[in-house]
Amino acid sequence: MNQHLNPKPEAASDAPPPPPALLFEMIRSFVTLAATLNLSHAVKELDSTRQTVRRHISTLEEQMGAQLFFVDDRRYQLTAAGEAALPGAKDLLARGTTWLRGQVSSVGHLQLLKAHVGKWDFYQEQQPIGRIWKDPSLLLRETFRAWAMSAGEIESPQFAHVRPYLIIYRQTEGAWICVEFGQKSVYVNWFGQDYARSSIGRPISQMPAGEEFSYLIYEAFHEVEATQTARLDHVFTRMPRLPSDSLAPVAYQRLILSGFFPDGSPAVMSLILPVDQVRISGLDPSLIESLDPVTPIAFDPEDAVFERGISGK
Repeated sequence: MNQHLNPKPEAASDAPPPPPALLFEMIRSFVTLAATLNLSHAVKELDSTRQTVRRHISTLEEQMGAQLFFVDDRRYQLTAAGEAALPGAKDLLARGTTWLRGQVSSVGHLQLLKAHVGKWDFYQEQQPIGRIWKDPSLLLRETFRAWAMSAGEIESPQFAHVRPYLIIYRQTEGAWICVEFGQKSVYVNWFGQDYARSSIGRPISQMPAGEEFSYLIYEAFHEVEATQTARLDHVFTRMPRLPSDSLAPVAYQRLILSGFFPDGSPAVMSLILPVDQVRISGLDPSLIESLDPVTPIAFDPEDAVFERGISGK
């Protein structure tokens, strides 16, 4: 009677073929050749052979039913199909590599990243955005409210009172470039105004844990910009402290917000708040105990429109 709810499985001949056994290596060849656009350079970086890399690309093209590269004056160029396939290939490569190293997992479907290289640690766990409303930080709640009221327009008057606490980024050729450090931002507090000025125009630096790990770290920026939403992370890491440049443990909350420059081009804004407690699964409590006492960021409650509205002041 209910046979229509349980259709017969497709015949074996209609089922899609399984992926090639060397799919991961094929993706590595594709991503590397796309980065170098030079077969000899790709072969050297992969420690492979020209025949192997060509075979990997040919097999991918056959399986995908699309040409990924064309050769112009002996130089490889991505086709439109290759350009479209590249972000997904980088994502697969990054997730596969970091998964194998135990650097990426999830907690309640939210991203958890962790890495340890020498004296450097990095732990990052994505948080439910609703935790903002229960957080003791008035600046965190007010920044989120101001972002919503300004519709992400960074020059909006409704955003002006929190903008000095933010770092603003612009995407250029796939990299996120710092274009503004707010005078009251944690970055300026940690490194000084002169150092911050010298960092304007630089891309976010690569992490010591490798290119694939860095890709997943910066995925948060791509995610927020693409969805035009917000994201909250808790982070524990070690950062150089001037003038000694020795690594010191720090913990902070990071609120990332999508936005728009006056010309309509996309921006991403980051609010960093130092804390002495973070919600990160598996983080050794002794690392939190090693933190220096945190001085809260000074934020005048009179600037908090949301709080004044609640209290009736």
